[in-house]
Amino acid sequence: MSGLRQGTAPVPLSVLDLATVGAGHTASDALRTSVELARRTEARGYHRYWVAEHHSMPGVASSSPAVILAHLAAHTERIRLGSGGIMLPNHAPLVIAEQFGTLEALAPGRVDLGLGRAPGTDGATAAALRRTDRPGEGAEDFPEQVAELVRFLDDDFPPGHPYARIHAVPGPVQATAPGGVQSPHRPPVWLLGSSGFSARLAGSLGLPFAFAHHFSARNTVPALDLYRQAFRPSAALAEPYALIGVSALAAEDPAEARRQVMTAALSMLRLRSGRPGLVPSPEEAAHHPYTPMEREFVDTWNADVVHGTPDEVRAGLDALQKRTGADELMLVANAHSGPARLRSYELIADAYGLPRG
Repeated sequence: MSGLRQGTAPVPLSVLDLATVGAGHTASDALRTSVELARRTEARGYHRYWVAEHHSMPGVASSSPAVILAHLAAHTERIRLGSGGIMLPNHAPLVIAEQFGTLEALAPGRVDLGLGRAPGTDGATAAALRRTDRPGEGAEDFPEQVAELVRFLDDDFPPGHPYARIHAVPGPVQATAPGGVQSPHRPPVWLLGSSGFSARLAGSLGLPFAFAHHFSARNTVPALDLYRQAFRPSAALAEPYALIGVSALAAEDPAEARRQVMTAALSMLRLRSGRPGLVPSPEEAAHHPYTPMEREFVDTWNADVVHGTPDEVRAGLDALQKRTGADELMLVANAHSGPARLRSYELIADAYGLPRG
């Protein structure tokens, strides 16, 4: 499996981007920030840059990861690019194979295909996305969808299969190995999850696993244990490899870090209350009239966000990595403004002594 370990930190540090849109800003602003963030994190030695798929959320501009990744590929040279993830029940596997085959052709050897089984949205939006004539198809069909997608990526449906004469184009790229040997290469597949289901499936298939610690922290250790217990070596991976998504935000002043994470917490509170919107400003978050239940939600949410000074964030990340045994940390910095997000990744890179590009 290519591209799993590098960097000067104890484990690789990577980026998860939702292209968040703050109040007073536009999706164009958010996507320009994504380009700048990809450039800066590449220069600082972050390992990979993944884009999440969400729908019908005004404060999240990442509804089309493949489109964003193609744009980022044109503005970067080395950093791995991928989906964190493609919500497979929303799409036909052939479409995803074609999209990521195209991305692999655009950025050979640095594309990851992360797959999730949740819709990344509400039920009505999921139904509008699928437009399927198979009403029962959804998350419960995820293992079959993954298997079909992998067949399309490898272009190896067996003779007699209904899809045997269908080819995802561009298909597997012929990569030149040492000695001049030509071998097929396609994006490595990852499974994403926030519970035990995808953990077991990733392990049984011998695939790398990404766990959403940033919104399911209580399940992190049990899920990673399940993954490692279920793991069976495969052509893709000889040993288990697990990354975790972590909410992390650093600022020179710990009070400023707290101000920034409150914006994301209020945004999540509104989303969970069925009122999604743009990410509020720090001033709006500070003056929101929180009820006791809302205050409890926000405090609980922020307890799982590693935030503070750069040294405090590094200490928190190191402790989390040691507790979970994660092979990689993928950092998501959700805040109102692009500059706050950009600065956070720079400060974390400084705290770990990552190189300056």
